[in-house]
Amino acid sequence: SKIAFVGESGSGKSTLVDIIIGLYRPLGGDITVDGTVIRESNIKDWRKKVGYIPQSVYLFDGTVAENIAFGKEFDEKNIKEVLEKAKILDFLETHQDGIHTFVGEGGIKLSGGQKQRIAIARALYKKPEILILDEATSALDEAIEKEIMDEIYEISKNKTLIIIAHRLSTINRCEKVYKIENRKLVLC
Repeated sequence: SKIAFVGESGSGKSTLVDIIIGLYRPLGGDITVDGTVIRESNIKDWRKKVGYIPQSVYLFDGTVAENIAFGKEFDEKNIKEVLEKAKILDFLETHQDGIHTFVGEGGIKLSGGQKQRIAIARALYKKPEILILDEATSALDEAIEKEIMDEIYEISKNKTLIIIAHRLSTINRCEKVYKIENRKLVLC
């Protein structure tokens, strides 16, 4: 499924995603996936299935490749593939040191849009079953956002895609759109 959550700033969209991912526990009820309740005993397995692309990207002082692998096994071919899908490989190879480009502490050597593309590549690197975008393209101009969203929709053909977005163009291919109003989900 391709699902979107929309709503005003502060309505709880990101908090809802944090609960779905398992970063927060719900105050009441359960999070159930395919009939299985997500608990402490299976939360790590659940998180392995999720690729999360946040609005605020964390990058450490290392290379692009190190930030994408992010503690996982280093696979140069896969790193280049996901950078290509995130529409940043050509820039890195043309204007920088390719996947060996140093990003600086917090990604200070990159623009906001470049950081988000690195975050997209990082999420794709582990080949998740579920891809969650939390305003992940907000720092991109509309033309680049369209290219990246086209690629994300293509990549996620056989995946679950959850999107939080303000731009309607980002969610126009979602099968279900939920609006958060007065702390309730309303199907649009």
